[in-house]
Amino acid sequence: MGFFMILFTLIGGITLSAQSSINGTLSRKAGTIETTFLTFLSGTMFLTIFIFFFGNGDVLALLEAPKWQLSAAFLGTMYLLLTVMAVPRIGVIATNIAGIAGQLVIGVVIDHFGWFNSLVIELDSKRVFALLFMVISLYFIYKGNKRSNEEAKAL
Repeated sequence: MGFFMILFTLIGGITLSAQSSINGTLSRKAGTIETTFLTFLSGTMFLTIFIFFFGNGDVLALLEAPKWQLSAAFLGTMYLLLTVMAVPRIGVIATNIAGIAGQLVIGVVIDHFGWFNSLVIELDSKRVFALLFMVISLYFIYKGNKRSNEEAKAL
């Protein structure tokens, strides 16, 4: 089962990158907020159909959840909005690497302190080096983008 979860996550990452690129292009014509709205509206319609056919939970239980847990919806919306803004300016790969680096940084902090009732995993040198390499990769990806843009403008 672990293999399938890794495969599903890999496919999710592929679709997220494709979505980022398409949304970035669409936002140039329709606008950033409008593109983000379309993504969430179509997602809402899709998931509503999924709930009717495959749902086995209780949608009304969302109303009973602690308010801080509901903030996840806002955070997801902000992530998508910021991604749609970034892709046309810095490209898909730089946007994705920056997003992943941000996820890893806050993930290490959450793990270290056990926030949100998560498993406590202390920050060690291996994790620090992993974060450092991610930041270094972001630097080289971004610098490569800037050089490519400058070369394209020179032509």
